Amino acid sequence: MIVQSFCAEDTYEIGKKIGQKAVPGQVICLYGNLGVGKTVFTKGLADGLGITEPIQSPTFTIVREYEEGRLPLYHFDVYRIGDIEEMDEIGYEDYVYGEGVCLIEWANLIEEILPDHYQKITIRKDLEKGFDYREIEMEEQ
Repeated sequence: MIVQSFCAEDTYEIGKKIGQKAVPGQVICLYGNLGVGKTVFTKGLADGLGITEPIQSPTFTIVREYEEGRLPLYHFDVYRIGDIEEMDEIGYEDYVYGEGVCLIEWANLIEEILPDHYQKITIRKDLEKGFDYREIEMEEQ
């Protein structure tokens, strides 16, 4: 399914709706170039889970945990991962096969250890349709 976002608020609301419907153990892999709105989407997802604390990109820590919502959110950013074994060191499987919601940015870098089933969300810009336009594609894997 592909949905259109015409502004950051749209992207946020799309994330929020997914967060409201999220279930324990859900894994969401978020794809998109730098600056397409992955953090905005993630903030909406967190809001949909009932998380009110500020959401920050875990770029230098690999994972950030948010426990206060109706389900915990484990936000991964694996862009800077040097070796797939680093994921074992942070307890990746405990998160992914646990009861929270895992959101993984740049999941293509750890494809070999992704679970069999996950939701793939790709955010793309199309400057011909405007600076703030985004196409958000959602697929079940």
